[in-house]
This record gives sequence, C-alpha cells and structure tokens, in this order.
Amino acid sequence: MSKLNENINESIERTASLKEDKEADVLDTSNKEDEISKYRNLYVIIEQIDGKIVPVGLEMISEARRLVDDFNKKYLLNEKVIAVILGNDIKHLCNDLIYYGADAVIYADDPRLQYHINKIYTKVIVQIATNTKHIEKISPEYSKQFIRPRYMFFAANSTGRHLSSTVLAELESGLASDINKLVIEDIDFRHEHKTKGQMLTFKKTLMMYRPDFSGFLWTTILCLDNKNPEIKRDYHPQACSIIPGVFEPLEKDMSRTGIIEEFKPEFDTKDLEIRVLSRNILKDVIDFGSYKTIISFGRGIKESPEQNIKLIEKLAKLLNAEIGISLPVSKKPFKLSDKINSLYITPERVIGTSGQKVEPTIYIALGISGATQHLAGMKNSGFIIAVNPDENAPIRNECDVFIKARIEDVLPIMIEELEREKMTQTREGGGSVVVGTV
Repeated sequence: MSKLNENINESIERTASLKEDKEADVLDTSNKEDEISKYRNLYVIIEQIDGKIVPVGLEMISEARRLVDDFNKKYLLNEKVIAVILGNDIKHLCNDLIYYGADAVIYADDPRLQYHINKIYTKVIVQIATNTKHIEKISPEYSKQFIRPRYMFFAANSTGRHLSSTVLAELESGLASDINKLVIEDIDFRHEHKTKGQMLTFKKTLMMYRPDFSGFLWTTILCLDNKNPEIKRDYHPQACSIIPGVFEPLEKDMSRTGIIEEFKPEFDTKDLEIRVLSRNILKDVIDFGSYKTIISFGRGIKESPEQNIKLIEKLAKLLNAEIGISLPVSKKPFKLSDKINSLYITPERVIGTSGQKVEPTIYIALGISGATQHLAGMKNSGFIIAVNPDENAPIRNECDVFIKARIEDVLPIMIEELEREKMTQTREGGGSVVVGTV
C-alpha cells in the first residue's frame, strides 16, 4: 500500500511540474511577443474649451486607468495612460490630467490651435500618435519597437465623433462610435477572410460595447488584425468614441505625479488657409437643468400620439416642467403635425446615454419601457413616477411609484386634480401647485 501511495504522489508531482512548465512556456511566449510589439499604451484625446477641460475627458481617463491597471496586472506589462491635449495657453491643464489618473500628458500649445479646426487637429494628433520621441521618456522599455498606440479614446460628442473618424482614417485603422462599456480580453475567433476559416486567438483585444436597438441590445465591436497570410495586415490602434456621462471621473489626487511632454506641431501653408476669427458657443437648446420636474414620453403614446402629446404639454405647464423624449421617439415613428414635430421630436430632447443626462427632483416617465440607455440618463432623479401598461417593463425596477395604466387614461385624471388644486390655492391665496397631489 505504501508503494502504491508513493507512486501516486510521484505522479501528482510530475503532473504539477508539467503544468507549471506549460504555464511558464505560455507566459514566456506571451512576453516574447510583447517584447517586440509595435503598439503600446492607451492614448486619451482630451478636449478643452477656453482653457477648461471638457468633463468627458476626465471620465475617459478614469476608464482608461481602470483598463490599463488591469491590463498590466494580467499581462505583466507596464503600459501607460497618455492624455493628449491641444490648444492655446493650455499648459496649466496638464497637471490636472495627471491628478485625475493619467500617467503622462503630451500637449501642443500653439496660437494656431486656439480654436478647433478638424483638419489641423487631425494632423497634429496623427503626428503625436506616431511620434517616438516622447515614448523614449514615457515608456523607454518599449520605445525601440513603438510605431503607434495600442488603443485610443475620443469623446462621443459632435467634436470627438468628427475628429476620431478623420484621425483613424489617417492611421488606417478601425473605429467604434458611441461606446459605453469596454473590456480587454484574449478572444478565440474564426472568420472566412480574417483568419481564412481557422480558429485563432487574438490577444489583448479591446471589446467595445455600444447600445443599439434603442438601448435594448449591446453590440460588441472588434477591431481585429487580418491574420490570413493572403491579406495579412494590422489594425492598430483599436479606437472608439465614448459616450459622455457613462463613466465617473476619479477623485482628484494632487499627490499623483507623471510625465509632461510638449509637442511642437508642424504645419504647412495649406493647413492654415482656414482660420477661425471668433467663436460663440451656443448653450443647449433645451436646458433641463433649470427645471425641478421633467416629464418624458416614449412609444407608449402610440394609440393617440398627437392628442397624448398635447396632454403631456398641458401637464408640463401645470407642473412648470420641461419635456423630454426617449431615443425611439426621436426617430419619428409616428405621424404628427409639423408643429409638434418641430417642438418636441428633436434630438436635443432625448434623455439617456444618446442624449442628455438629467437629475431633476421629480421625473415622470410616460409610456417609457426603460431601456438601459434611457435609465442611465435619468436614474439619479430624486423621485421617479412611471406610467406604463406593462407591469414587467424594466422601468418599474427604477421608479418610486409605478402606475400600471395607459397614459391617455391617467393624464386626464392628473391634469384634472392639478387644476382643481391650483384653483383651490388661488382662492386661498396659496402658493404653487405641488406634485404630491398626483
């Protein structure tokens, strides 16, 4: 029996040893591949207006910090979060970017970058992304092989969407737009053209998720190299634009230190043919922040869309509320008068990750089911009332009061009660109507 036990123990030890050797071989192979990688670090393109950082920039740095910390721990590497900022008289912003999580900042401070001109900004960012001089200081261990970033982030706003598309076109790589979730993984993937039908592993792949189908489905977007020998080529950086308001910025930590590098942009005469002489920034057409109550409506208006919107309009007037809409309604699925369309069915009124993020004291959701992208835009409201005939609608889990009903049945009652309350208070010389009567 003792001899048998001895043999078993030897077998276990040999198996454990083989497993360790195999894991060491895999890691060694991975490290060797990493030693010669041409793509390093995560670049975050920061926007600023009149010397103030646009908030989504700090949100992107926060998410980049989380991803790169996990990445370095998982792959035993030392890659960096590098913030890139352009403008005139913006050097003082660099320390803040370090305090909020960047390892390094590359900035271009030039009077010719005073205002955002996409053609010029594209050229300068491409110059920075392919410049090896700064990497010698920021990532000296990788500088010899460095060609361009491994990943890049842009803001999914009007400026960032345009800029990201032209930068990635110049860099001849792919781009995913309007992203709200990111993961870095090794994935096994088979494709008729990219892998010639073979199941192959793509390492360190940035998996970019975006809300589609009105927020009810996440689409995963990948930017993968062609590994088919007949069409072999790389697609780096893997890049995306990130929806503002999705990620929370890190707390400002003034004890953080990092590397700050100045980049001297190169222009030619043609670059400077277009000049911006002055600029006025228009505020949001719909200022939700000025209202304590917001009423939003979704496709639940479908049975009598025009009439229901008029009821919502009346309710909003009684409550001194602003009116918002869900993303599906902004696609104009209903036949409405030109007046209603121009007043309410506009992108500026969309609430959610594809529109504005709101935090009113009271939020009333009418005929809105509660897609993820909409909930992300209003879930921090103080008190939420939802009206929906579907008791299984996701918004039920997010509201304080759920009324299972059609909005055309509920709104007349609410309006009648509010008007009665208002008349009573007027006779008594009282104050304003409160929503507690609803």
